[in-house]
Amino acid sequence: MATAATAAWAPQLAGVRGLLLDISGVLYDGGEGGGTPIPGSIEAVARIKQSGLKLRFCTNESQKSRDKFVGLLQRLGFDISVNEVTSPAPAACQILKERGLRPHLLVHDDVRSEFSEMDTSNPNCVVIADAGDGFSYQNLNEAFRVLISLDNPVLISLGNGGRDGITPPVVGKEGASEADPLLCFSAAGPHDRRQHMGDVGGAQRCGMRALHVRTGKFRSGLPHGGGGASDGSEGNREEQTERDQPHLRGGRGCWGNRKKRD
Repeated sequence: MATAATAAWAPQLAGVRGLLLDISGVLYDGGEGGGTPIPGSIEAVARIKQSGLKLRFCTNESQKSRDKFVGLLQRLGFDISVNEVTSPAPAACQILKERGLRPHLLVHDDVRSEFSEMDTSNPNCVVIADAGDGFSYQNLNEAFRVLISLDNPVLISLGNGGRDGITPPVVGKEGASEADPLLCFSAAGPHDRRQHMGDVGGAQRCGMRALHVRTGKFRSGLPHGGGGASDGSEGNREEQTERDQPHLRGGRGCWGNRKKRD
């Protein structure tokens, strides 16, 4: 049954042609054994694909390659392929190629394969991510030495982070921009976006609509948007798909959850 909140934002879904879904906390919760699907999420993905809407997925996962991450999701029962998923590492590679940068990589070993086509000799920038056990004194010091040797040091972060004196471009949901590869799957213009995205603030800074899903790390009382309120707030994915499908024709859209910040 439609709620008052649903009725308030449903008109904004008119003309939607595609959806961009967050993954962690929206489709599944991580944990032992690879995690578990959120109830209704597998069915929701299947129904969206059957509807004919364009569908892509985004994640801030920076400790696994897309191949490994998608393999995990497939084992959980999701109908998802690698070419449907955008993550920080391939987005960073696009930036590196466009700027002619050669990275020194301070990243997790399992994500290095995403940078296999990049020239890492004589590095003129540093790419940093959640390197796990790779965050040793030796590795951090090596990355620091690369930065201080450069006239114009460049640090690219696969998520929020930084270094004194350098403001890194953030590649991920929080750093979404007009040129973000996440948006390239749709032919709609920048002012024709209707998106319910996981991190809400990133979607809104792109000029999209953002719908907050109360799953994953949701806690009542937390703000629904990154720097502002979300355009709507609803329950699990299957129920949301049931209510939204009549409105999703002809524009863009996306769902996500507002994750708790440390």
